[in-house]
Amino acid sequence: MTKYGSFPGARPRRLRTTPAMRRMVAEHRLHPADLILPAFVREGISEPVPISAMPGVVQHTRDTLRKAAVEAVEAGVGGIMLFGVPEDAKKDAAGTVGTDPDGILQVAIRDVRAEVGDDLVIMSDLCLDEYTDHGHCGVLDAGGRVDNDATLERYAEMAQVQADAGVHVVGPSGMMDGQVGVIRDALDQTGHEDVSILAYTVKYSSAFFGPFREAVGSSLKGDRKTYQQDPANLRESLRELALDLEEGADMVMVKPALPYLDVLAKIADEVDVPVAAYQISGEYAMVEAAAEKGWIDRDKAILETLTGIKRAGANMILTYWATEAARGL
Repeated sequence: MTKYGSFPGARPRRLRTTPAMRRMVAEHRLHPADLILPAFVREGISEPVPISAMPGVVQHTRDTLRKAAVEAVEAGVGGIMLFGVPEDAKKDAAGTVGTDPDGILQVAIRDVRAEVGDDLVIMSDLCLDEYTDHGHCGVLDAGGRVDNDATLERYAEMAQVQADAGVHVVGPSGMMDGQVGVIRDALDQTGHEDVSILAYTVKYSSAFFGPFREAVGSSLKGDRKTYQQDPANLRESLRELALDLEEGADMVMVKPALPYLDVLAKIADEVDVPVAAYQISGEYAMVEAAAEKGWIDRDKAILETLTGIKRAGANMILTYWATEAARGL
């Protein structure tokens, strides 16, 4: 016979007994509006082009991008982050097509804004890497290094043309020192005070970016270690955070997500602005590849990874599963 008062008196398992009980006491919940869909639009194609390393993700035509935006709205997704993929022949050392009002990204912004209006937060990647023939995120100096200050001038131009096209939020991802301040000034001086900046505050030089290079048709020669952050460092991220906030960032981002959940949690604890995390191409590819092999349950793994990012402190999550996950939620 069991004695009253015997161990254990506290039984946490009582709150795990049924699905309804677990749902009621859940500490964190994903919502479709938390999710942002990264999308690639490629110039000069008539049909979507599958990205081999990212099963289920494509380089969109202008028409299929509009359709993807509508589907995202219908699923309740919060936003869409647009990346332009120009024709190779249009790339040059200065990434000129990135500041052409008729460049592929600016055209895509206008397309999506015309299709969904303000029903979806339209975001744009503000960086030169897709448009340069060397694949770096900025212009190069005579020694072949990325010239920080010359690149800032290009970013100011990009901010203006993207805002003119109708974007709600610009996402400067190049990791140039001072980029947020220069972009804020450029937007304010051209009558775009209402355009927000989602600062890529923490962006590590990561092996998990591999599939993304295919997605944007990257021409990269070398690496980006002189401007993206060293994976060994955390305090450096807090310094970047302080600088971005001082320069006027409206929101901040940690990228990648899963390998840097400790950094995400630290950033989230430090700020009073919204925090985003980007579940990048390599994270997506790993889950899809393992699921294809039958090694993991795909749907459960997707939800678990997104919940983990949310639990670590992200208010918003950029994920290639955004529309699919939103429908499931």
